[in-house]
Amino acid sequence: MKKRNILLICLCLISLCVAAQEKKPVKIACVGNSITYGWGIKNRFQNSYPGMLSQFMGKEYDIRNFGISGRVLLNKGDRPYMHEPLFFDLLKFEPDIVTIKLGTNDSKPWNWCYGKEFKTDLNEMLDKLEALPSKPKVYLCLPVPAVQLNFGIRDSIITTDIIPLIRSVAKKRRLPVIDLYKVLEPHPDYYVDGIHPNEKGTALIAAEIYRTLTGNEAPAIDTTQPFPGKKSQWEGFDRYDFLCNMRQATVVVPRRAAEGRPWIWRPAFFGAFPAVDKALLEKGFHVVYYDLTHLYGSPRALRLGSDFYDVMCRNYRLSSHVTLEGFSRGGLFAFNWGAKNPDKVACIYVDAPVCDVFSWPGRHRELWKGLLEEWGLKEEEMNNFKGNPIDNLAPLVRAGVPVISVCGDSDRTVPYEENMKVVAERYRALGGQVEIILKPGCDHHPHSLEQPEAVVDFIVRNQPDYQKKQVIHRRSSLANSYLKFAKEKKGCVAFLGGSITEMRGWRNMIQEDLRQRFPDTEFTFVDAGIPSTGSTPHAFRFENDVLQQAVPDLLFVEAAVNDDTNHFGYIQQVRGMEGILRHARTVSPEMDIVMLHFIYDPFISLLDKGIQPQVIMNHESVANYYNVPSINLAEEVAHRMRDGEFDWKQFGGTHPAWDGHKYYAAAINRLFDLEWSGDVAQSSIRPHELPEQPIDTYSYDKGTFADIRSARQLNGWRVVEEWKPASGNTRKGFVNVPMLVAERAGATLSFPFEGRAVGIFCVAGPQACVLEYSVDGAPFKQLDTFTDWSRGLYIPWVYMLETELTPARHTLRLRVAKGGRTECQIRNFVVNK
Repeated sequence: MKKRNILLICLCLISLCVAAQEKKPVKIACVGNSITYGWGIKNRFQNSYPGMLSQFMGKEYDIRNFGISGRVLLNKGDRPYMHEPLFFDLLKFEPDIVTIKLGTNDSKPWNWCYGKEFKTDLNEMLDKLEALPSKPKVYLCLPVPAVQLNFGIRDSIITTDIIPLIRSVAKKRRLPVIDLYKVLEPHPDYYVDGIHPNEKGTALIAAEIYRTLTGNEAPAIDTTQPFPGKKSQWEGFDRYDFLCNMRQATVVVPRRAAEGRPWIWRPAFFGAFPAVDKALLEKGFHVVYYDLTHLYGSPRALRLGSDFYDVMCRNYRLSSHVTLEGFSRGGLFAFNWGAKNPDKVACIYVDAPVCDVFSWPGRHRELWKGLLEEWGLKEEEMNNFKGNPIDNLAPLVRAGVPVISVCGDSDRTVPYEENMKVVAERYRALGGQVEIILKPGCDHHPHSLEQPEAVVDFIVRNQPDYQKKQVIHRRSSLANSYLKFAKEKKGCVAFLGGSITEMRGWRNMIQEDLRQRFPDTEFTFVDAGIPSTGSTPHAFRFENDVLQQAVPDLLFVEAAVNDDTNHFGYIQQVRGMEGILRHARTVSPEMDIVMLHFIYDPFISLLDKGIQPQVIMNHESVANYYNVPSINLAEEVAHRMRDGEFDWKQFGGTHPAWDGHKYYAAAINRLFDLEWSGDVAQSSIRPHELPEQPIDTYSYDKGTFADIRSARQLNGWRVVEEWKPASGNTRKGFVNVPMLVAERAGATLSFPFEGRAVGIFCVAGPQACVLEYSVDGAPFKQLDTFTDWSRGLYIPWVYMLETELTPARHTLRLRVAKGGRTECQIRNFVVNK
């Protein structure tokens, strides 16, 4: 018996819940002119009197603003309200309650000449309203005072003629009257221009209407709130809940809005798995929710969404390019609304998204029935269904909208193979950019990522205001590498640079981004970053450190910071950088190359004065000659610091913090987006053009290492197989390796070689000596190998000894000069053949 009673109670509770869910809101239509519309109010959605009334009444009421500026009740007036399309929308709305506040514009002389017809025309409007099936209760509002003579509006006509006529009609038809004239009369200062009430005035109007409708005093509201509705806290941020077109809306406000006021918009499941939303709040994004959960991406959902988007952008100045966030069924809305409004979308983030309704909710009978009802379709009409995201991707691709998705590879509810995988394949085939983060062994839940950094970075870098400060020089395309990665499913990417490349940072991010862009591709990554090295060392080690590992399809090269720090001159900078590019394109004409320019302290003051560092200009001249794309990250970072986004310490300095590296990775990804979109998938692999003549005849385009064991006539020199410094440090790759070592003055050797230039790649430590050198018996020259950093570091350094030799066989003689410092450790001889 007890079990039966409990069951009955549960059934009753379920019935009550269903009844509560099915209870329709009371529909209130506010009819009027510009005062109803909210003319002169900074945010009329929130602070017009219908907007405030909506906040007072709560979510059980659907309150619509049917105000139209300049309209009159008189049918022979200049702008008759009943002739407007919005009046017919009002009739279709079938309101339960109507408030009418007209008459102000009727007082203009050119309108009031028809004043004898005012009562007749008011009765005509009331007859049409009372004929509605909803049988609305109508409230007639008396116009507010016109405290100044403006726009031709005359308060004398309002008080002596119009108000008495309204009262007369109300009395005869037994309609309630709301005396707004009396409410505003004591407050002539509550106006924008003597005709239109300001926010304080509209608050009084809304409060009086509320009092009339409910019999209660209006609750206090803060008209200075940035958003309407109830204020609360969410994850430590201010949250506002309100209604828009009778659907729940929530806005969570960042402590400081990022430039451009970016926002992320969820159409379903607010607060579920919110890791990305929380991280974006910290970065200055507004987090916005508008409940379209059970509308299956339908045309009605898209219309509601567009209305809401307009409110957010027009009234709250959020960015015109929104980030769409679709979890599960929210993916239907995200893709469908985006396809209808691609020019309004910054990017799309979807998580285990529904992309094909035949996959979901097709397997669920009741949900399928709900989809049919919402779309207004019959079962047999589904054979020609046009509302699937998988079939409507082209507009998004044409607009260049990037997509990132997080999915479980074992999702049984919304199978990845039937949904997002299909989208990704079709999106890429159309030339669109899509990144996939596939969680192995994961079902439909949990959504999102415990560490959402990859998604957050993707969203941030795809905001238009963020991209404005990126300095990207597009030259030849990167189509070859794209085709290798996308079609051949194999790819090699090399990273040639100094410590900023070698450290954990942008290189790791780009490797992960490439895996997300091409999840089915097998990548080989060649990490060829060595601290302290610039373009000249790069040119000579390129063969050994890159090409002997693998021939890249895509090569990144950077050297600006070390070329400047190490005091390399114009000739060396050009010869080194040209040597790398010419060598690479000679070995593999199909190789795509990207040149990067990083920032360090001395560049900042120059860039702040509008002066481009000379080394960057030198490298750019090479990039331009060889038609290689480049990214000036130094200029971008300096710009962002001038704008106060961060300071040098926050960025991390010359060796950026992890978040600093994100700016580098974001710009590279932007270049990928620009180059790997459109019809790139339909192109073919083509060799890049190589200029017949180099910029400098003596560029290091055939630079290579020569083994230290090639040295002859060793006197005071010896090969140490696993050298390590006696004290101090050196760089990775320069310890426990063979070194040709001299430790006393007068030590000599000879080195036969064939080529145009010769030098040494050494580690210049605390006892780095003065070397004396001669080629082919010429008089000896001197070179001090001690550097600015040698006191505490065995720093890798390339010293070019002779650089403009005739291409032939030569012999180099080396000798340790007499003096206080007598050490030399040579890792390799370098030769430009």
